Amino acid sequence: MSTLKQQLQSDLTTAMRERDQVRAGSLRMALTAVTNEEVAGKEHRELTDDDVLKVLTKEAKKRREAAEAYTGAGRPELAGKEEAELAVLEAYLPRQLGDDELEAIVREAVTASGASGMPQMGLAMKAANAAVAGRAEGGRVAAIVRRVLAG
Repeated sequence: MSTLKQQLQSDLTTAMRERDQVRAGSLRMALTAVTNEEVAGKEHRELTDDDVLKVLTKEAKKRREAAEAYTGAGRPELAGKEEAELAVLEAYLPRQLGDDELEAIVREAVTASGASGMPQMGLAMKAANAAVAGRAEGGRVAAIVRRVLAG
């Protein structure tokens, strides 16, 4: 069974053979981020698939935010490049939860955590993020947790 990192490397080789510059560039950038994460800190370590997913999620978020910034600045050609890279990365990420699905999971997690008001936001967020497990952005989760805790 191959790891997610091996899959990225294999797909990069394929993209290079097919001369798909956007895909190759996006995968190269993702693998560089994974390697940087591996050598960060005091000791070199091999990342698990979950760690690689976290890195890819972070990179996807950067692309999404950059695309929004370029769109706001009136630079659609640069926004389009970021969105193309984002589309490549999203193929490796788990399917994102819909709003209704996310809200149901977060409500259940908050109830299970025993959090009853805004002072326990941290406790509620910890439980909600564990339940969501990377299938939704933190900002979306936080907004729903606030709504649930506010009553």
